[in-house]
Order: sequence, then C-alpha cells, then structure tokens
Amino acid sequence: MKVAIFGDVHGNRFALEAVAQDMERHRPDAWVNLGDQVFGGADPAGAWHLQQDLKTRYGVLEVRGNTDERLGQPLTETTEKREMLTWLHGELPEGTGAYVAGLPTNVTLADGQVLAAHGAPDSAWTYLLRDGKAWASDNLVRERLGSTGAARVVVVGHSHLEHVRQLHSLTVVNAGAVSRQKDGSPLARWVLLERKGDAWSVTFRRVPYDIEAAARWAEEHAHKGQQEAVQLRTGKASK
Repeated sequence: MKVAIFGDVHGNRFALEAVAQDMERHRPDAWVNLGDQVFGGADPAGAWHLQQDLKTRYGVLEVRGNTDERLGQPLTETTEKREMLTWLHGELPEGTGAYVAGLPTNVTLADGQVLAAHGAPDSAWTYLLRDGKAWASDNLVRERLGSTGAARVVVVGHSHLEHVRQLHSLTVVNAGAVSRQKDGSPLARWVLLERKGDAWSVTFRRVPYDIEAAARWAEEHAHKGQQEAVQLRTGKASK
C-alpha cells in the first residue's frame, strides 16, 4: 500500500501543481492533505481549486490546520491577521473558510495503522515534534500524542520541517510543507508512506517548481506580497 501525504500548501498553486504531478507518478492508493490549504499568497484560489480537484479524483482525506481555523473566524477589528484574511476572503470562493475550518483535527486510514493530523491529534496549533526552537523530547511527544490506538505511523505538518522519530513501535513523521519553507531550501515537500507486509517505510520527497513565477504572482497580487516572495525564493521566513 502507498500513501501520499502533503500539507501546508499555503495558497501556493505553483508548488502544488509540481507536487501533485510527483505524487501521481507514484500511483498512491490513498492521499492525505494535512491542512493549511490556502493561507498564503501565490494564487490561493488556484491552490484551492486544485486541492478540491485532487479530492474529487483521488478521495483525498483532509484535516484542518491552524490557518484553516483562522479562515473560519468572523472578521472584527480585533481579529488577528485581519488584513490578510480580508484579502483571502476576496480571492476565495464563498464558503471556503467555513469548509476548511470545519474539517476534523485528525484522520485515520489503512485500518487505523496511519494517523494524520496538522499539529497534534487533538489540536491544529500544537507543534507535536517541536519544543520552541528545538526538537521535542520523546516524553513530550508521547504526552502530546495521547492515545494513538492501532496506529503504527503518525504523520503531521505545521512546523514546515521534515523529521522522523521512532518511539518503540510507533513511527512519528513531520512531512514538511508544500510551501513557505523555513530551512533555506525553497523546494516543495511531501511524504510517501509504503507498507510491505507488516513494515512501513517513509520517503521524504522534495520537488522543484517554478519558484520565480510564484514569487512574481505574490509580488503583483498578494497582501504583503514582497514578504511572501522573499520566503518563496529563499526558503526562509523574512524578518
């Protein structure tokens, strides 16, 4: 069995197009979207439509990310990120915010052997594998995981940093991000899980795409597009 897992698209149609093509070449049996679908500035409407198309064609399972929750909030004078959210609501089809904000925090597949979430199984905001600017201890990861049932593999996103951790019989993976990289490489990311017999293997995939086209779209159209473009080009968040 093959499972394609991607997330943190952050409204980057250009990166997602390349990732989708790479995933399709592997002919996965199941697909999972780890959330944070459209909160970004490289054609979020295009990224939304592509994610919906992938869901229609492949039955992609979805969980909600922390920025998906933001999109479902009512806009008031005190709403955090209000200007960005206002711009996004103008770009996206009506109802997009309510849809992504209503997704579950986690899903299971492969007879419960794979558990997927954005941050942690019970919270889109919790960094499962990070403790400040360092990797979390095994004990802290176990505490944040809680009960994982029959899961053999847990996969999350949120931190935008690839990582794999073995906790006895449980493999814990951070899949990295399709967009808005933080480690200095702007390449798009996704993870391929493969089960052969009773064993699961994890392959981190990095995919080149037309970064300059994405950055130019952000500069020309997006809220704080210059800042978005810097991160897309450099793979590091601008300060």
